Amino acid sequence: MRKPRRGEVWLVSFDPSVGNEIQKVRPALVVQDDSIGRLALRIIVPVTEWQDRYQRFPWHTRLGASKANGLGKASSADALQVKSVSEDRFLKLLGSVTQGEVDDVSAAIALCVGYVQ
Repeated sequence: MRKPRRGEVWLVSFDPSVGNEIQKVRPALVVQDDSIGRLALRIIVPVTEWQDRYQRFPWHTRLGASKANGLGKASSADALQVKSVSEDRFLKLLGSVTQGEVDDVSAAIALCVGYVQ
């Protein structure tokens, strides 16, 4: 299997999980810069089904369903659950998002870690 790349949406296995961590097999967006890292790890943001209440939470970035990204329904990238995972957890490439969507998710991550430019 090839390395997942920034901006791609993959099905990822998150189990085993603990507590409120994201669970089961679900889509995730790769946000890691492709030129960074030597280990077989990728930084991802889990994707979950969109709910209207997420509009109030700036760490959620809405991703519409499209053939390009492979998402079957309106979804949300949950930047509060950003994590580094083994490439062994990646199961299937679904598609990719736009550069603008990657930038929006990256800004949400920056908000979560207190980074302000």
